[in-house]
Amino acid sequence: MRHRLIVPSAAAACLLLAIPASAADATPGAPGVGDSYYPTAGNGGYDVSHYDLRLKYQPKTDKLEGTATLLATTTQKLSRFNLDFALDVSEVLINGKKAAYATTGAHELEITPSSPLEKGKQISVVVRYSGTPSQVKIDGFTAWNRTPDGAVVAQEPESAYWWFPSNDHPTDKATYDVSVSVPDDVQAISNGVLASQSSKLGWTRYNWRSTKPQASYLTTLAVGKFDITTDTTANGLPVVNAYSKDLGDNAASAKASIERSAEIVDWGSTVFGPYPFNALGGYVPNVKTGYALETQTRPFYSPSGFANGANTSLVVHELAHQWFGDSVSVKNWRDIWVNEGFATYAQWLWSEKEGEGTAQELAQYVYDSVPADNAFWTVKPGDPGADKQFDRAVYNRGAVALQALRNTVGDKTFFTILKQWPTENKFGNASVQDFVKYAEKVSGKKLAPLFDTWLFTPSKPGSLPAPGGKAGKPAKTAKSFAATPQPKSWKKIQEAQAAHRH
Repeated sequence: MRHRLIVPSAAAACLLLAIPASAADATPGAPGVGDSYYPTAGNGGYDVSHYDLRLKYQPKTDKLEGTATLLATTTQKLSRFNLDFALDVSEVLINGKKAAYATTGAHELEITPSSPLEKGKQISVVVRYSGTPSQVKIDGFTAWNRTPDGAVVAQEPESAYWWFPSNDHPTDKATYDVSVSVPDDVQAISNGVLASQSSKLGWTRYNWRSTKPQASYLTTLAVGKFDITTDTTANGLPVVNAYSKDLGDNAASAKASIERSAEIVDWGSTVFGPYPFNALGGYVPNVKTGYALETQTRPFYSPSGFANGANTSLVVHELAHQWFGDSVSVKNWRDIWVNEGFATYAQWLWSEKEGEGTAQELAQYVYDSVPADNAFWTVKPGDPGADKQFDRAVYNRGAVALQALRNTVGDKTFFTILKQWPTENKFGNASVQDFVKYAEKVSGKKLAPLFDTWLFTPSKPGSLPAPGGKAGKPAKTAKSFAATPQPKSWKKIQEAQAAHRH
């Protein structure tokens, strides 16, 4: 609100002279990027290109100390800007000069430079901090999970708040160096390639490097006692898998699943195009959580995901996310279907490859087995709402939408779309509408009505299109649902999806 101030003209001239010309048109960066579901996520006014995190963690006390260096470019003339962060800050420097800072809200670190920052200026921001992450609660929640011998941070849509300051939204990706010093009797696991490791005075420092653009929520850290396996793929990519030493009865089934990661990535490369990153693997800490997460290059898995035996379908889901969700990320969290619908459909394609039920059989099973009056059909995968973001309809109905597309455009065009989409949008961000337009361009067909039916209509569609673009069979009656044949892989797929939902 602007208030009118009436002063003598000479005094007015003095006031104007008192305001430095460089500050006259500087404005604060927005405290959020305007995401539909999470308005305070991310920040405006700058774009981060790299994070250098130098950390020290003591498992016995859960004390984390850190110095984060962010390399960024301003996108407007800035009087101040925000970072998303929730631990205690002791100092902030911008280009080596001390900056004022204050904590506002639950996770906003408001930084004011000593003088305004020009638009298009490359800056370095250093934040020194410390805290006990497991004791920091936002809306009653912490993404930092303690384990018997350490801790792990892996959560969606937010996890960075608890261990490093960031522009915490998928639209601002960056590269990462994560250097972690821990006591010699434990190890530190993170994303990318282990660039180096050294020990001194009872502490070992692990230096992990991610050289491809990575969203903040996909950046992970695990500290504990692990059995680590290493290998290389046929084309030389390093594979690092880590399993807590105290997984008990779940250890063998976890290893039987995750040790197939290289095989699954090789298969995925034939379906989705070249693997987008320079490392892969997975890790299983001893946590009581019940979900998995596609943390970039090294997915996180809860032990419970393997409680009923090997769960290769879960590994397929998380590794498919490396293309759909990690390399090509959402523009807005309402676009979650471009992550989950595709990762689920990858499970169906794996089932098809393994001879345990075709994608068409699985899609028809979903369609036939869920009655029209079930709340499942009221969830719109294309915009499910924040409270339904990880609803099973986003996964299963979302995958049926892809089978409907396949049946409509034919296998040749469909698999061209499936392979070229992640290649043409590599390391970028995309919306549901972007995919619809892309599918229409490649196929030469008007597909918006098809996607409106399957992604945006809160009711059961009249039928699933049959292969070849023909009309599908109408919905079954309530009496016939129980007789719907279940594909062999369905139980494992459901277990995998339950383990992925957050």
